[in-house]
Amino acid sequence: MSFKAEYIWIDGTEPTAKLRSKTKILGDDAKGAELPIWGFDGSSTNQAEGHASDCVLKPVFSCPDPIRGGDDILVLCEVLNIDFTPHVTNTRAALAEVAEKFASQEPIFGIEQEYTFFKDGYPLGFPKGGFPAPQGGYYCGVGADEIFGRDVVEAHLDNCLKAGLAISGINAEVMPGQWEFQVGPVSPLEVSDHMWVARWLLYRTAEDFGVSATLDPKPVKGDWNGAGAHTNFSTKAMREGYDAIITACESLGEGSKPLDHVKNYGAGIDDRLTGLHETAPWDKYSYGVSNRGASVRIPWQVEKDGKGYIEDRRPNANVDPYVVTRLLVDTCCSALEKAGQV
Repeated sequence: MSFKAEYIWIDGTEPTAKLRSKTKILGDDAKGAELPIWGFDGSSTNQAEGHASDCVLKPVFSCPDPIRGGDDILVLCEVLNIDFTPHVTNTRAALAEVAEKFASQEPIFGIEQEYTFFKDGYPLGFPKGGFPAPQGGYYCGVGADEIFGRDVVEAHLDNCLKAGLAISGINAEVMPGQWEFQVGPVSPLEVSDHMWVARWLLYRTAEDFGVSATLDPKPVKGDWNGAGAHTNFSTKAMREGYDAIITACESLGEGSKPLDHVKNYGAGIDDRLTGLHETAPWDKYSYGVSNRGASVRIPWQVEKDGKGYIEDRRPNANVDPYVVTRLLVDTCCSALEKAGQV
């Protein structure tokens, strides 16, 4: 019996890429077999010119489709040129090289994805033409006067679990209509693949409720928290000793590294990283224990235990997970290798 495969890919829209998808019908012979490559019109996704518009979709990750159910699947794809080289918009290929290079250090990640629901042009929970009560009771709150969109959030969580994604939690965030889900801790490629599919499921789930979800890093200007993708990172050495924790933190502040990272941590980062609302200024690097106003936080229990992980608080909600994981692995693992802490 035939089944539906939803082919998902990341397009070439700038400054922030969008997710695209379309459905392929596959026959019984495709079950358990290598999924076929496919193609699309790159001139409609900002990935090609009309006179040479063909792009290739190469499946890299698949999981059950929790929305359609049955034998139907979701298929995350890399975008290739017609000669099967990585397309310029394919950021996964570069991560795969770095992840393989430093695989012996066993890097793992947990990413905290913040997002905001909108309906009729307003954040969910905002009265039309006005503002709700100031921030204070919304974070991890309960009750209809403080929580907006929980039905969508619960449906999204269930869909991620049915898909077998490495989702590890959810919570309401600081601004009304703002939420977070977490993916990990898993390897660099796995956390990134699962995050992109979880984002697709977020948009698709919210669609059924008549609301939209945005990864805008500063969805409401003024005295309201932005939306980030705090990225938790560790290697085997960091999970076994504190010296490696400090080496990793120091490496992220060396030379041009702070700006090299920040400029790749999502469009609009200077609107969010202002030094207010639990952020460090975008152009000043710092790290500290239990400090949510630092660029990189060392959790208090990590200092107490003398081992663990670090949290890079700078990435925007709209960051490309393939990019942030590649940068952290490359910078920190290179430094740990140089220091002999592997």
